[in-house]
Amino acid sequence: MKIKETPLKDCYIIEPTVFEDDRGYFYEKYNEQKFEQLTGLNGHFVQDNISKSSYGVLRGLHLQKGERSQAKLVSCLEGKVLDVAVDLREDSPTFGKWFSIELTAENKLQLYVPRGFGHGFSVLSETAVFSYKCDNFYDKESEGGVLWNDSDLNIDWKLPLADIILSDKDQVLPTFALRNF
Repeated sequence: MKIKETPLKDCYIIEPTVFEDDRGYFYEKYNEQKFEQLTGLNGHFVQDNISKSSYGVLRGLHLQKGERSQAKLVSCLEGKVLDVAVDLREDSPTFGKWFSIELTAENKLQLYVPRGFGHGFSVLSETAVFSYKCDNFYDKESEGGVLWNDSDLNIDWKLPLADIILSDKDQVLPTFALRNF
């Protein structure tokens, strides 16, 4: 397992060691001891979520606030997504900055998204199966987020505007300027 820093403080790309031969491949997707040793972060996750989406679906930007905030370790198990993390921690040197990376079934990369970050992804393949490991339990009352097309953030989701599919909730999230996080 290799850990690579991103331009955002405390946000990391995790690259597994993959063993391939004529039968296929094997890799250790997650190891709490290695994760904590390489990052210095608490790697104890308590909830796993899986979503399946079709091309053009954009989910985000989401977070949980306060005591129920969540760090996430995300990956794409099938297909290809553009994964986006936004630092919403007002005391962070990278506050208001975002980072994106393509996560695919082929590259097997994972992104560690710390607590206090907004997170979202857009589906770039026909379908995608997306995995989230969370270090805190979901709590509807703690939901927050930022509008996907916020002009202050100016995120390029790598999709034509006409192809974007949003949930009702994601269409009405507040802007970055309103600080609902």
